[in-house]
Amino acid sequence: MDISALDLSQAFAQVIYFLVYQLGMALAAPLMLRSELYWVYLCSGLAIAWVTWKLYLVKRADPSKGFFKTYFSKDIWWHPSAKTDYRFYLLNAVLMAGITSQFWLTDSTLGGWLDIVFGAQPVSGSAASVTDTEQSGWVAKAVFTVLFFIAYDFGRFVAHSLLHDVPWLWEFHKVHHSAEVLTPITAFRVHPIDLMVMAWVPVLFTGLLTWVTHRWFASDVGFFTFMGFHAVVWLFNLIDHLRHWHVWVHYGPKLNNWLISPAHHQLHHSANPEHWGCNRGYELAIWDRLYGTFISPQHIQHPITLGLGDGSDDQWRSAKALFLKPFALLMKPAAPQQAQSPAPPSSNLPLQ
Repeated sequence: MDISALDLSQAFAQVIYFLVYQLGMALAAPLMLRSELYWVYLCSGLAIAWVTWKLYLVKRADPSKGFFKTYFSKDIWWHPSAKTDYRFYLLNAVLMAGITSQFWLTDSTLGGWLDIVFGAQPVSGSAASVTDTEQSGWVAKAVFTVLFFIAYDFGRFVAHSLLHDVPWLWEFHKVHHSAEVLTPITAFRVHPIDLMVMAWVPVLFTGLLTWVTHRWFASDVGFFTFMGFHAVVWLFNLIDHLRHWHVWVHYGPKLNNWLISPAHHQLHHSANPEHWGCNRGYELAIWDRLYGTFISPQHIQHPITLGLGDGSDDQWRSAKALFLKPFALLMKPAAPQQAQSPAPPSSNLPLQ
């Protein structure tokens, strides 16, 4: 079958349209309600950073510098690592659009598979489609909202631990940990393989919870949502952008043991071998405490050095390297792996 010039031009036009559309969506993310870069979350993070700065609730690396010179420094936002983040964010906007359309796993998909395996009849509705149904009582919805969040949070911890503890997955997760500075865009410095693991594994837990709930308890129950997000996730979104920024905010001696603060996650990015693999949790710290990977940031000397800590930082400063280098590392002969679990908790003691 001959391919005409018209067919080729139409195919080329469709490719161009796809690229322009996906890049446009990425650039317009602050205006999109369902985006984690929605302007409300960016502004709330900025407001929290400013308030904690004014009230001296954050450690100031250089007291002589003001708020904007500290947190909007060119040394951070125009660092070679940050510029790589921006390029990779746009590259991923195109790559992940194709991947998600073909290989994405959802709660309803998993529920359908479970129906086939166990011979159950599918029940109409899913956590994605009945989140705001009025048929279920608010108590049942509140309980399901909390259970769904716990299942999702645990799934994120399991996925994150796999990325650290499974050697071949760690090669892909290195992309995220190779960041030498942190900005909100660093949250998207994630290899597509890494992102799929972080997306699929939580669904195994939330999908199972949803399936069990709909089959044995209430077929119409869903979770509370706000502005397009799970209500609890939305609440944490108000501060979560500070995880990937140099604003050292934590929750104090008591809550630090239960919730993962921005400082917890910044410590997770530390290049210090004593901190490798610590604080893997999403929002709840209980999983790290049970797994032995918890380090409280309360007494950690700040600022900390970020990166892989293996001297390879300058090898990860291009979008091409972030995408291809993990595959190259997998093809190399096996070498001793870096420990990805923190040292015994002597790090919880003051370092000053």
